[in-house]
Amino acid sequence: MNEILRITSVTWVGGHRLSLRFSDGTSKVVDVWPLLNGPVFEPLREEAYFSRGTLDPVCGTVVWPNGADFAPEALKSLAAETASAT
Repeated sequence: MNEILRITSVTWVGGHRLSLRFSDGTSKVVDVWPLLNGPVFEPLREEAYFSRGTLDPVCGTVVWPNGADFAPEALKSLAAETASAT
């Protein structure tokens, strides 16, 4: 049986980058900018608003006050940043 991928930890690291830990034990820093297309994601283009993303422990993903979110699989498919977050 395949387990559903979830995000277990999220930290905003500046710009449109998030440090993510996934339920499969992997972690990485990703730049979410390439996913910010469409009206629901427009507010997230502003860095101050983007920084308000939080972990929704029920859904297992990152959410913003306007209801925007991403599937964990979409976030995991993004290329990892080369510099690590501190």
